[in-house]
Amino acid sequence: MNKPLRIILAEDHETVREGLKLIISAQPDMDVISEVGDGRAAVDEALRLEPDIVIMDISMPKLNGLKSTEKLKQCCPQVKVLALTRHKDDGYLQQVLRAGASGYVLKQSPPAELIHAIRAIAAGGKYLDPAVAGKVMGTYVGPSKFTASGSGETLTDREGQVLRLIALGYANKEIAAQLDLSVKTVEAHKANSMRKLNMSSRIDIVRYAMLEGWLEDT
Repeated sequence: MNKPLRIILAEDHETVREGLKLIISAQPDMDVISEVGDGRAAVDEALRLEPDIVIMDISMPKLNGLKSTEKLKQCCPQVKVLALTRHKDDGYLQQVLRAGASGYVLKQSPPAELIHAIRAIAAGGKYLDPAVAGKVMGTYVGPSKFTASGSGETLTDREGQVLRLIALGYANKEIAAQLDLSVKTVEAHKANSMRKLNMSSRIDIVRYAMLEGWLEDT
């Protein structure tokens, strides 16, 4: 069996931290190995313990989450950072991603979003909370380009399923398990979908999902 993901929690509110620990520790593939209440301690613990993931609150004393993320990515580039915040505005989202975070989850979102995000970034992907995905539309892309790519091709049902799960933050391995496919088949469906719709990045996939209304009921 694979070893559980080793996770550090960096959150200055003890009650919130305990709630997060309960949610994460209930997962058989996750283990909270340390908890800290400020940004400086988050960097120190990451250096000492070399975790897989640090869940980083943005607003913390001594060193805020943005600065902590920058320092952590400099000293421990292999450690993934999942930003946790109540802030929906675009400015926070951009700054967190530029600092090196692999994901962005809102505290007010359901616990399932946090778990999806942890697994997504652990698998090497990126994760944006669906509640902030609309920010991606306005900030990173221009007018819609998601039309048939000259050949009149449209997505198959399976390609659409794969694309939707990617937009929701699932990793290829998780999608393969859900749809009873091989990871290589999932990757092929993703590549075909992106070619047909003239997409170049996951941001394009999230925007397409927003346009299709796929994220409205999550």
